[in-house]
Amino acid sequence: MDKATKEICDAASAKQIALVPSAEETTTNPMIDAWTLNLQKIYNKPDNIVLYNTYQCYLKGAPASLANHLHQAKTEGFTLGVKLVRGAYLHSEPREKIWDTIQDTHRAYDGMAEAVLTRTYNDVVKPISSDDGVFPRNVGLVLATHNADSVRKAQAIRTNQLRSGEERIPCAYAQLQGMADEVSCELISATQAKPEEMVDIPRAYKLTAWGSMTDCLNYLLRRAAENKDAASRTVESRDAMRGEIWRRMKATFNLA
Repeated sequence: MDKATKEICDAASAKQIALVPSAEETTTNPMIDAWTLNLQKIYNKPDNIVLYNTYQCYLKGAPASLANHLHQAKTEGFTLGVKLVRGAYLHSEPREKIWDTIQDTHRAYDGMAEAVLTRTYNDVVKPISSDDGVFPRNVGLVLATHNADSVRKAQAIRTNQLRSGEERIPCAYAQLQGMADEVSCELISATQAKPEEMVDIPRAYKLTAWGSMTDCLNYLLRRAAENKDAASRTVESRDAMRGEIWRRMKATFNLA
């Protein structure tokens, strides 16, 4: 397995393609973290981040886990790839490991995203006791979220950094095909901004599940559970999609 994994990483590195392993339940995550970080030490470079580790922000321990890995990356001299998700195992994880409210999870997600984007410790991600408090410079971020507020907050940070001349880290956004398409379309619309507007041009990706029917359905059901708050955004999503359809119709017929 190690040989096959490294062959995949070698091929991805040569083509500058990122590999983003998912996190699972807390009983298996320490092994996944160790495996992914070991590969990051080998393959991740500031200009070519091959491996990203996944942090589930609904877990109370996620900020501390990220802080530990940031310290490890800085002291061992490798580029840390960070992928942030909220989490999908609410019904199987011990309840005490999960934040008390969804608002706590939102705060953790946005705080962790801000810390990585700005390369600054904050009230969510705090340096470990043995750290000198200096955030590592070489990090990359994937924000895997269907939450429009989180995406807009991240984009605001990126645009402010662009306008102030601040160096920005590699960053991408990811949503599932067929879910939160209005969030993806909003990201893509930024590519139409004029240069003088100085708007950060995001990288937006859609994930298509591939595999057996059983594997794909199980995966998508977990994602649906993870994003069940989307039901409360039905009206917002409908209005956004109606607006996007109208925009495309006007563009097709050259209407103002």
